[in-house]
Amino acid sequence: MTLRQPPLADAHEASGATLTEFGGWEMPVEFDSIRAEHEAVRESVGRFDVSHMGQLTVTGPDARRLTNRLVTNDIADLDPGESNYAAITDDRGAMLDDTVVYRPPEAWSVDADYLVVPNAGHDDEMTERWIDHRDAWELDATVRNRTESFAMVALQGRDARNLLAGETDADLGELGRFESTVGAVAGVETLVSRTGYTGESGYELIYPWDEAETVWSALECQPCGLGARDTLRLEMGFLLSGQDFDPEENPRNPYEAGIGFAVDLDSEFVGRDALEGADVEGVDEKLRGIELVDRGVPRSGYAVESTDGDSLGEITSGTMSPTLGRGIGLAYLPVEVGLDESIRVSVRGEPKKARTTATPFLDR
Repeated sequence: MTLRQPPLADAHEASGATLTEFGGWEMPVEFDSIRAEHEAVRESVGRFDVSHMGQLTVTGPDARRLTNRLVTNDIADLDPGESNYAAITDDRGAMLDDTVVYRPPEAWSVDADYLVVPNAGHDDEMTERWIDHRDAWELDATVRNRTESFAMVALQGRDARNLLAGETDADLGELGRFESTVGAVAGVETLVSRTGYTGESGYELIYPWDEAETVWSALECQPCGLGARDTLRLEMGFLLSGQDFDPEENPRNPYEAGIGFAVDLDSEFVGRDALEGADVEGVDEKLRGIELVDRGVPRSGYAVESTDGDSLGEITSGTMSPTLGRGIGLAYLPVEVGLDESIRVSVRGEPKKARTTATPFLDR
């Protein structure tokens, strides 16, 4: 299978980055080292190429109605320049993906009443889903997959604002979380959003594909790959689509996955009735944070057991936390298993002492 190439592919190759397949794309996993890149973001600032994320534009008289009926959070009251986080669920209430839905500022020259950003490899699937439901519901909206029209760069870390301010005319001072504005970055029209996937202050920049290197090279700081992006998001307990939930291999609803805050049951959407039932009746399992007490790294698929050896679940995501210096992971466990409870994780067949904990693992 031929992998899709991001607009910064030549720049990554020239830099000597280590590349990997992710969501059907060939993306940099690291430039220097995962630890160095992770620490740069936690301590100062780093830049990520996230152009593999999907970009769907929805326009027309029924753009709001269509999109609102396909995501779990209510987008009807979003003003231009606002966005929110939501899940995309099926009739069972199982998560197909999670997403950020933007109502772009009116100043953006791109024709888009809404911009939907699904995860890597989901852009075709979600475009078809929007179009199929538009047609079934006889709505008037135009849905376009613009993933290969835009570059997307994440600038993350406490020094992100100072760095970006030196390269843009956008007013960053008034920009709150999940708000966006339009300005020139290195002379390129850019949608600048106060969003990210690291737990640090920062921005995500969306701008024309052909100008990818212009903006990337202007933001002079540590380049970071998917390896650091994974350790950073895991320290915050953020979900990874296809790993912490999967509609086929590990179907989970937002309440199980710990994102019930992104469900608005006053909004009519696909899967709402099933989620209302889960909200009233409760769930049997919930995603928990796990910290190893013994030395070791809890990897995806490792068994989680009680201290008596009873099976409780398995790790969905795990890593050695560069910030904490110990192994951390996520797992769906029975709701009866509380926080700060002693458990075991089988690391390469050897039971390791661990405990349950709330997420995020870091207080940011």
